[in-house]
Amino acid sequence: MIATVVHTDELLKTVAAAVVAGIGVTFAFSLSIWGVGQFAELSRNERPVAAAGAAVIGALALAFVAAAVITGIIVMTR
Repeated sequence: MIATVVHTDELLKTVAAAVVAGIGVTFAFSLSIWGVGQFAELSRNERPVAAAGAAVIGALALAFVAAAVITGIIVMTR
């Protein structure tokens, strides 16, 4: 009987989760940057409703990034 040194199924699941999380967090952070930029631009053009919408999108995306970072730290320390 040959001993299993690497569990390829678990390794592939880990790699897939890391790729999905990396792309998701990167997209959310870019969305937060976009929201801040649009908020500044729309505020200068005196469009307060659209500026508020962009600010909400940016804030929600930044909250998602913070939650992902906190979740990652909790998972790594357990």
